[in-house]
Amino acid sequence: MLTTKLYTLVLVMQPQRVLLGMKKRGFGAGLWNGFGGKVQLGETVEQAARRELQEESSLTVDTLQKMGQITFEFVGNAELMEVHIFRTDSFHGDPTESDEMRPQWFDMDQIPFKEMWPDDIYWFPLLLHKKYFLGYFKFQGQETILEYTLKEVEKMEEGFPDRDIKDILAGKEPLPAL
Repeated sequence: MLTTKLYTLVLVMQPQRVLLGMKKRGFGAGLWNGFGGKVQLGETVEQAARRELQEESSLTVDTLQKMGQITFEFVGNAELMEVHIFRTDSFHGDPTESDEMRPQWFDMDQIPFKEMWPDDIYWFPLLLHKKYFLGYFKFQGQETILEYTLKEVEKMEEGFPDRDIKDILAGKEPLPAL
């Protein structure tokens, strides 16, 4: 039986560039990524996103815009990762290296997709164009995508309780109401 754990991911944007962090340790080490991590007991998803961004980059944000939600399955792992993806262009502070991440700005035409998770090339353009999306990616290890589904949606709801994203993506459940 698969269980689900909540995670966050924040992409910090400026006109014509995005802030990514080189993961220095743990899951995804050696890859460029947004900033985020596990939602802790008692936190909302947005509170966790703000906390993780501050811990990993020293940045604080005024507003977060939820852009997507992706469920990740890794073959052999009994835990699904439900990742809530945010973007912000309203932040305070200067990006500072932490024990976990080394931040760096990238011009939009220089995003290092070959040094990022393989799924990023599929959904990242939607985020950059301020499109909302739902997705599911099944991985073998950390480099091979076995299957995926990605759909643009009209708006984001705060989670999809009582509905399986895979069923929504497969057309077995209706998309979120407008």
